[in-house]
Amino acid sequence: MNFDSIQRAADAITTRSSGRRHRVAAVLGSGLSSYAEHLPNAIAIPYEEIPGFPMPGVQGHAGTAYSVELEGVPILILAGRAHFYEGHGLEQVVFAVRASIAAGAATILLTNASGACGDGLQPGDLVLLRDHLNLTGQNPLFGPNDDRLGARFPDLTNAYDPNLRAIAQEVARRVEIDLREGVYAWFTGPTYETPAEVQMAKRMGADMVGMSTVPETIAARHMGARVIAISLVTNLAAGISGGPLSHEEVQETAEAARDRFTRLVDLLLPQLA
Repeated sequence: MNFDSIQRAADAITTRSSGRRHRVAAVLGSGLSSYAEHLPNAIAIPYEEIPGFPMPGVQGHAGTAYSVELEGVPILILAGRAHFYEGHGLEQVVFAVRASIAAGAATILLTNASGACGDGLQPGDLVLLRDHLNLTGQNPLFGPNDDRLGARFPDLTNAYDPNLRAIAQEVARRVEIDLREGVYAWFTGPTYETPAEVQMAKRMGADMVGMSTVPETIAARHMGARVIAISLVTNLAAGISGGPLSHEEVQETAEAARDRFTRLVDLLLPQLA
């Protein structure tokens, strides 16, 4: 963890967004990056113009930050993320979230696409994370700790803030969207999980499986930010789906869910400040 590099990136974000001190940051996952395109008066900041930001290499991850105001609340939208499976170290994977917090964001909304293994979940469902399983053996806090960023041993009892989840459920009721809750299991990818791995995760308590989010949650909690996460179920996981999995299916399902996702997040983001 390089404190000075994080501060340089945070300063660049603030400068490029006309001095806004963002109160909330949102990370858009696979197939959801297009959400930011409809936001009015957004200031676009390409990742390559922010020192230290890793560039996403996966289709459906745009690689642009957007500074916006929704209901008077300054919000930073990160359209696209870097993944561990792309060869980035975990310090790089969590760098954008750390820089966003250093730029003022006390609350982080993480989104992702996932495969469902929980009972009753179907493609197109939006699911709040209430907890996670880290099945990778990896952690972004490995190595020396910088106390300027956070404590050596952060508590993850409420990694996904219960109060923020209650706010999200109320917003979902207002826009008439069914918002489930579940546990997300992190695998490294880039291969989709095997049927045996999916069954293992399910028996350990997982409802969804995916390749992101968990390291960002750990880094955000390390820095004292509150975290809320929404998973879009894009497919049934291997061994449950009955057919082969593909990234095209992920993108198609995300596109079909765009309207519901947009209605939820438009109203939710300002309420998270």
